[in-house]
Amino acid sequence: MATVVSTAVGERTGPLDRLRALHAEGRLAGAYDEVPGLLAELAATGDPAGPPAPDLARAGQLLSRLDREEVLREHPGTETISVAVTGGSTLSGLTAPLTAELARHGMLSKLTEGDYGAWRRDLHDTGSDVYAADLALCVLDAEIVFSELPHPWSVEDVQRVTAGKLGLLGSLAERYVTRGAGTLVLNTVPLLRSHLRRLVDARSRARLGVVWREFNAGLLGLAARHDRVHVVDFDPLVAAGGPVNEPRLAAYAKVQLGEELLAGYAREVGHLARAVRGRTKKVLVVDLDNTLWDGILGDDGPDGIAAATTYRGEAFGRFQKAVGQIGAQGVLLAVCSKNDIEPVRAVLREHPDMTLRETDFVQVTANWEPKDRNLLEIAQRLNLGVDSFVFADDSPFECGLVARSLPGVAVVRLDEEPALHIERLLADGWFDVRELTAEDRARGTQYRTEVARQDLLEGADSVEEYLAELGVEVTFSPVRDHEIARVSQVTLRTNQFNLTTERLQQADVRARHESPDGLVLAIRSADRFGDNGLVGAVLVSGAAPADGTPGDWHIDNMLLSCRVFARGIEQACLAALLREARTRGVGAVHARYRPTAKNHRVRELYPSLGFTETGEDADGTVSFRHDLSEERLPTPPAHVRLSADLTRRSS
Repeated sequence: MATVVSTAVGERTGPLDRLRALHAEGRLAGAYDEVPGLLAELAATGDPAGPPAPDLARAGQLLSRLDREEVLREHPGTETISVAVTGGSTLSGLTAPLTAELARHGMLSKLTEGDYGAWRRDLHDTGSDVYAADLALCVLDAEIVFSELPHPWSVEDVQRVTAGKLGLLGSLAERYVTRGAGTLVLNTVPLLRSHLRRLVDARSRARLGVVWREFNAGLLGLAARHDRVHVVDFDPLVAAGGPVNEPRLAAYAKVQLGEELLAGYAREVGHLARAVRGRTKKVLVVDLDNTLWDGILGDDGPDGIAAATTYRGEAFGRFQKAVGQIGAQGVLLAVCSKNDIEPVRAVLREHPDMTLRETDFVQVTANWEPKDRNLLEIAQRLNLGVDSFVFADDSPFECGLVARSLPGVAVVRLDEEPALHIERLLADGWFDVRELTAEDRARGTQYRTEVARQDLLEGADSVEEYLAELGVEVTFSPVRDHEIARVSQVTLRTNQFNLTTERLQQADVRARHESPDGLVLAIRSADRFGDNGLVGAVLVSGAAPADGTPGDWHIDNMLLSCRVFARGIEQACLAALLREARTRGVGAVHARYRPTAKNHRVRELYPSLGFTETGEDADGTVSFRHDLSEERLPTPPAHVRLSADLTRRSS
């Protein structure tokens, strides 16, 4: 998916013209692979600090008329997502921007909208579309409170009604988490000036402000309590997008939330959909000249560049702090610059203006090679796909080159105004995750130790010598409660070593962990260079048949972080699992491999460990069986020191 974030506001609307032409010619479904790139160009015409560009919604109107089945026939690999919308007011204005935002991120949406004002019924009825959708959007507005107030009303009345609404939404959220299939999306509720000003004394207005903020804080607290509840905070959207609604449409058509606000909300839902589908970006690659600092190092020299002390330089310094803040939360930082490497390193190590230093980056690449080639080399060195990269550069040429040759990279095109760099980088939430884990915060350090591992590998006479000297240690045991978020994240973000690519939210992992029939086994690793943390998982079902007699086990999935590939960890863990199954008298162990564009390297994992292929489904999923005979049980690699205890314990 090509994603280009451009600089200039008001660029020609060529992408919209192209979409209109394809639609008029009846070729839009056939050309759907062009859509994400065209929408990315449209998104670039908006103010990064404001609501999305209006043309994006216009494009969404065209896309909402598409025949989904025709698109899937033409492009069978297209990712789909179902979205059910309910709320208390007229929400027809959400369809177009939501369709566009999801399509911009490569997702073909199926949208269903509930009846007007039916949010209570939809959230109570477990048979409604809300409970079956991947994303259930319950869009709230202030009328859910003010429509139930007496006339005249007081602050105490508002407090009573908001407390009741919060209790109702809390119980409905619990109902959804128990019975729903996807993620429930709520939102904080803007307090309109027209409501506040009905109170004539300042003290009452202040009290109403407190009550309303407590109501919204309670809504945000629902997301903190439930894994599959997300709350969009409308305050930043209102601040960026102007008025909450248009009073005449609100009065006559019951449109309580205006077009700009709904467009901003749709953008946030797009970010959430990416996170839910495990498409969060992992690496931020930045240019240097006129990106991290003001000036051109090769022309101006170290004394001629600035990221502080000057009027423009301070804006670059603020941008460096924003980049550093992102890096401190587990996003890997790298440099890709057309410069000579030694002057770049000297600046990053010694220049007094620099907030970011060389040690903040997992890779610093400075040369005169094409940047798309350099990005591929950085990806190879980190053992990551380039589709996990965000590339930020001020050069239109470099951005265009990367977008054309590496369409999986999200390209953030900066411009000559450094004060907008932060807004442009953060506008699309590329790095949004549901929850940070300890492994996230340590990721930068872990990847930097890869340099030492690479040096050891390059100095060894053989791979066997390297692995022996590396000192791989593995702990393999049932997941602990505090590790559930990390296991969920592994299922969401791991693509290469992911046997079935089944994505699990935290609630899904917890349900499997608590089920007497299932085992969620965590893989933790370390070596002579440090602790890698929780790097993988094996999900097993059939571990405790209802009648208590040993039956067959099923490996529903196995996952391993790309950071620890090719170290024998997977062989050691599966050998321990098969040995445990035989010890418990299990009849056989079954497994599946579902091929994707990225996991082809693990196609032969199960056969290499004594599994026999038993069939292939229409979608290409291959089934395997291990009979647990002694002669077919694999031997763990000798260089791996394995500690395995697969006995279930309470967390």
